[in-house]
Amino acid sequence: MQGYSIFLPSYTIGHHIYSEVSRITSQSGTQTVIIGGHKALAAAYGQLSEALAGSPISVLDTLYYGGECTFENVEKLAEQKAVQEADMIFAVGGGKATDTCKALGEQIGKPVYAFPTIASNCAGCTAVAIMYHEDGSFFRPNFLTKPPVHTFIDLDIIAKAPARYLWAGMGDTYAKYFEAEMSSRGEDLSHYVGLGVTISQMCLKPILAHGVQALKDNKAGIASKDLEEVVLAVIVTTALTSILVTKDRIIDYNTGLAHAINYGLTSFPEVEKNHLHGEIVSFGVLILLLVDKNYEMFEKMYTFSRQTGLPVRMEDLGLHQSDQPQVIAKALAMKDIDHNPYKITAEMMQEAFEELKKRVNAEGEQQ
Repeated sequence: MQGYSIFLPSYTIGHHIYSEVSRITSQSGTQTVIIGGHKALAAAYGQLSEALAGSPISVLDTLYYGGECTFENVEKLAEQKAVQEADMIFAVGGGKATDTCKALGEQIGKPVYAFPTIASNCAGCTAVAIMYHEDGSFFRPNFLTKPPVHTFIDLDIIAKAPARYLWAGMGDTYAKYFEAEMSSRGEDLSHYVGLGVTISQMCLKPILAHGVQALKDNKAGIASKDLEEVVLAVIVTTALTSILVTKDRIIDYNTGLAHAINYGLTSFPEVEKNHLHGEIVSFGVLILLLVDKNYEMFEKMYTFSRQTGLPVRMEDLGLHQSDQPQVIAKALAMKDIDHNPYKITAEMMQEAFEELKKRVNAEGEQQ
């Protein structure tokens, strides 16, 4: 049997942690190029520049990543003189900026260090880049050899970011648990997939315990312990799960019905344009739990959605009940639901949508 390698995330989290950057990144050389989004660079560059002042690390240039994570932008960056001369790449920002840098690093063979400025997804610690077409539409996942060498998660910067990113990030994060648990149920799993599914529980538990308060603290700009627990779940735990359960790339334990529903909903351009990914996926989780007849957990997640303002109705996403057949048809066509413990049918989903509608109406009658 051939051996295999699994590279797991390495990270630093806390306050004023950029003081560690020079010591940790010096293993890769002394010259770097900083690449990120405009808002992210405005939020982090001052602290990062101050931390590097007087250190052996010199910044050759600071570049905009291009606005979309596309192979075209990767090619444009690869042609930049500073990128060619740098020993390493510092990726600053959210998912698209970070994924662009990761794809760039993989292509040109240079180490990447991540500096997430929001907690909306796990891009800062994953070994995959989600690639888009130039018009912003989804293209495909680009699986990479390894995650960033190290990820620097500054809680003070994230606490000052718009809370809507954490809000949506929580929905995408706990979906990872429900989808991994459902798609792997009853199977004899390999060590790494079993480890990933087990770890995925920590995509849910911290959010239920700390999510409501973390969101309040983020809105107030407070880098609290509750915020830290949720940020770790969103950025680190989800990435660990993703890396482990996608190792084989044969059976997909990394996605499921919640994401299929997401793609059904985003088949309407206004949903894709006006709502964040994790926000939409959180609605898909409610449908998943009703299809799975996991009513106890449905009540917990429905309550959490109501407490945090995550969507519980089609109307919350700008759609109407008349749009339901298209959502279901699109979801059924997605490969995300190919691997499940039972066949998911249109009838199952129709029933789940109706049950959710009744739950919302019953709550309205009680008020």
